[in-house]
Amino acid sequence: MLAFAANSVLCRLALRDTQIDAATFTFVRLAAGALALALFVRRPTRDAAAGGNWTSAFALFLYAAAFSFAYTRLPAGIGALLLFGTVQTTMVAYGVWRGERPTALQILGMLLAVGGLVVLLWPGASAPSPIAAALMLVAGIAWGGYSLRGRSSTDAQAATRGNFIRSVPMAAALLLAAFATLRVDAQGLVLAVASGALASAGGYVIWYSVTPLLQPSQAATVQLSVPLIATIAGVVLLGETMSPGQLAAGACILGGIWLSLLFAGRRVAPSARSPKA
Repeated sequence: MLAFAANSVLCRLALRDTQIDAATFTFVRLAAGALALALFVRRPTRDAAAGGNWTSAFALFLYAAAFSFAYTRLPAGIGALLLFGTVQTTMVAYGVWRGERPTALQILGMLLAVGGLVVLLWPGASAPSPIAAALMLVAGIAWGGYSLRGRSSTDAQAATRGNFIRSVPMAAALLLAAFATLRVDAQGLVLAVASGALASAGGYVIWYSVTPLLQPSQAATVQLSVPLIATIAGVVLLGETMSPGQLAAGACILGGIWLSLLFAGRRVAPSARSPKA
């Protein structure tokens, strides 16, 4: 979650404070992640299916592209609220469809965490752009799908490497389609490379390693900590302040995550096979 929060901060800084455009940022982010993984994940895998696939790669690309374009026209708080609310809904709905039966305390934890997220991010927010909001909803569904597909991964490093490499041609096609509006500067390029090679590549390998150990609802709820971590980072690193209401909201998020992890529900017979990584 620290890597996810760092990635969110890097993306917002690049698209808000530099000249880089969303299409270029997406391409550089995915290409840098693919290059880093190709260089550092050299271990061969015996199972070709363990090295990712085009469906997961498309989900990764769709998330990264929609996320970037949405954040050019969305306030940070509303963007995070839409993204993680959609991720939560997508993954919990899939878990229930697959046979997960959350306990009352787990449901209480999820509601508590979502309520804390709303309180943390909503105050003072203006009405979002409908197009940008729709793009962030697409990003949330795509990321939820990508996370769910990681539950069947047998080699997190190989799967993440394969998915990133396959996503690069898709990002290149987006770059060509947006050629007339492309912009870039040195600072934006550095932030995009850091987002892809460090926060995305490393963070997603770790995420694919742990998602098989969590129920979908747990994996979804844990991610609600990302906006809180980003807020705390702003206080520690940038000298920002947290109001008493935000502190209470943070406590609700952490308490809800604790309840969700501690009181996981049982599973009944699944209605379909898990999607492949």
